Amino acid sequence: MKNKTTIDIHGNPYRRNIMVVLLLVAAFIGMMLQTILASIIPPLMRDFHIDISTAQQGASLFLLGNGIMIPVSAYLATKFSTKWLHFVAYGLLLFGTLIIMITPTSNYYIFILGRIIQAVAVGLSIPLLQAIFVTIYPAEKRGAAMGLVGIAFGLGPAIGPTFAGWVMSANHHFLGFTLMASWRSIFLIPAILVGFTFVLTPFFIKDVLPNRPMSLDLISFIASIFGFGLFLLGFTNVASDGWGDFSHVIIPIVLGLAIIAYFIRRQFTLKTPFLNLRLFKIRNFSVSASLTALATMAMMCIEMLLPTYLQNIRGLSVLQSSLALLPGALVMGIMQPLAGRAYDRIGGKRLASVGFGILTIGTFPFMFLTHNTPDSYVMTLYGIRMFGVAMIMMSMLAVAMGAAPQKEIAHASASNNTLRTIASSLSVALLTSIAQNVAAQHHGNVLLGFHASFLLGFILAVIGLALVGFLKSNKRRLT
Repeated sequence: MKNKTTIDIHGNPYRRNIMVVLLLVAAFIGMMLQTILASIIPPLMRDFHIDISTAQQGASLFLLGNGIMIPVSAYLATKFSTKWLHFVAYGLLLFGTLIIMITPTSNYYIFILGRIIQAVAVGLSIPLLQAIFVTIYPAEKRGAAMGLVGIAFGLGPAIGPTFAGWVMSANHHFLGFTLMASWRSIFLIPAILVGFTFVLTPFFIKDVLPNRPMSLDLISFIASIFGFGLFLLGFTNVASDGWGDFSHVIIPIVLGLAIIAYFIRRQFTLKTPFLNLRLFKIRNFSVSASLTALATMAMMCIEMLLPTYLQNIRGLSVLQSSLALLPGALVMGIMQPLAGRAYDRIGGKRLASVGFGILTIGTFPFMFLTHNTPDSYVMTLYGIRMFGVAMIMMSMLAVAMGAAPQKEIAHASASNNTLRTIASSLSVALLTSIAQNVAAQHHGNVLLGFHASFLLGFILAVIGLALVGFLKSNKRRLT
């Protein structure tokens, strides 16, 4: 008898390992592209003759496009073929990357267009990755499977700035190509790897997510796009316009919230919801999704500001500050599969408790960094934090996916990722405003602004540690 995990929904056998590798490579590239601009803002400003707020739109609009597509992914995954959805997503990712590489320096908005296309592709494919891995691996191996997903989710964004800084430092060679020390070159390797997955997808990516006829609720679709789009747009504008900007920040956030509230209410009244938010009535799903959001915000409270601290306070170069974060990124990548195996043995609650404990302890010293704090000390603390974050992210992803009924896996993944994306946008907005306001109130003392933002990270870690107690101890699927 054939192993059911190697049979697709049409009853045809497939090579699971090859499919897994292709999915992970594409997901890793997609997640890396989220943060890859962090190290190249100055070159973009110089080449396109733009200010810093305009240059940062390339990063903020990626998050916006990502957030808009994630809720839609559940509907698409339920209605359409797994294989061809990925084929379209990888084609869009490759197309967007190529647009960026050939963007003329006379028009930055073509660059922005490429970033939005990339974001749409990533927002479509990433939630499907989680649903696929839950489907193709048996329950007793779910932790290990989520650990593999965690490599892409954790290591990809963490390695992005370091990779960009390495390419920008000197000329390099890859598969016969010369990577010039240019911002265009940082997209060459992603384009090549995505190109390979795009070509191989029709042959090795199989239909493993069950499909069923599902009519499009147009009202929910429009409400999802505009609600999450306006809400995230308002938060992305905080960095450049501040909380006091009524037209660019307050109105989009308030209007977005109102539309989201209507969207949520509608999902509970529909017989077949566009996005099944009833999953949040499942205790382990709602608690684990909330813990993932808290861990994401706590992680970003350090990750977003630490490179600036190392460059502006400690005097490190872009490459040096990127390399200083590399050990933490590697810890994240190594720990994800190890934590996954531990989850299969001891469950998510214990892992999350230890993870939030480590995150809390590792965050506390950041509130006391000085102008003279040794770089090795900062690197060690960052590595400790990423150790804890890896345990939390992997275990809570496995708990959330395990708590959802099998037929609702795509909706569970989309809901979980939507909440995580909102948490990311909220944390960036809070970090920016807190750091700027505290520094301004203390005569431009930037270090105090950093301390205040690091304090927020510590508070979020403590809240997460307390919230873990509401998790049920069992790690098996709730059906």
